[in-house]
Amino acid sequence: MKFKQYMFQIFSKMVHDKSKQNIFSEFIYCDKIALRQSVRCLTMKIEIWSDYICPFCYIGKRKVERAIEKFEHKNDIVIQYKSYELSPDATYIPGKSYHELLADKYNMTTEKVKQMNENIRLQASEQGLEYHFDLMQPTNTFDAHRIAKLAAKENKGQEMTERIFKAYFTEGLLISDHHTLRKLANDVGVDSEKVNLILESRKLSSHVRDDEEQAAQIGVQGVPFFVLNEIYAVSGAQPTEVFVEIFNKVWEEEHKNPALKSFTPKNLETSYCTDEGCGIDKD
Repeated sequence: MKFKQYMFQIFSKMVHDKSKQNIFSEFIYCDKIALRQSVRCLTMKIEIWSDYICPFCYIGKRKVERAIEKFEHKNDIVIQYKSYELSPDATYIPGKSYHELLADKYNMTTEKVKQMNENIRLQASEQGLEYHFDLMQPTNTFDAHRIAKLAAKENKGQEMTERIFKAYFTEGLLISDHHTLRKLANDVGVDSEKVNLILESRKLSSHVRDDEEQAAQIGVQGVPFFVLNEIYAVSGAQPTEVFVEIFNKVWEEEHKNPALKSFTPKNLETSYCTDEGCGIDKD
């Protein structure tokens, strides 16, 4: 499969049209006005579109975190996780393994799927992550995204995102189950009464849909997908050193003459997931 990255004109317009920007007020980041006035840019904002059942999203998350630790201005970075559903209509099928589900979906042998997943497991291991494909329970992630939105409101968004990823890929938990989500939220200290209120209603659904609509507007076709300062786009779980290079380029560009650009490297393997599956492309 071939991933194509489209950057629409609407994206450039959103950068300058404040009525169309979906920005939390506490995020201060570089913009052209600040640069023209020679004001120091306080924060580099990284928006990350991902889904909790996307194996490359967890890998990409860890690579970005490691890159941030190596970045000179690491204390000036703010991460905002954005919702994306690879399979919006997915439902949990008891007794059906992850391998079997993919084999049926893509008309492949179970053995072939296991070989592919083993390759992904090794990539995850290189990032210090434990993937147990035999335990994974593919399911709908909409409620998990809603709980993550609640956690973000309580400044625990990053902890919640990490906890959900680990629950799915390492612990084999069913992340669509409300009892499981309550436990995961409790693990990171999210208010239990608020969690119950979310799960017993449709609250925060619009927040998830807004992220997905924004993804569609800017041409996101697979995850993980990264947008820096609402101008620079990177697709796929790039190598850590590439992310470091990108951070440095963005920082330098933002202090010069910011413009809409793609920093997805050429001639490198790009690992990502779409609603058609996960893969690795070589440009």
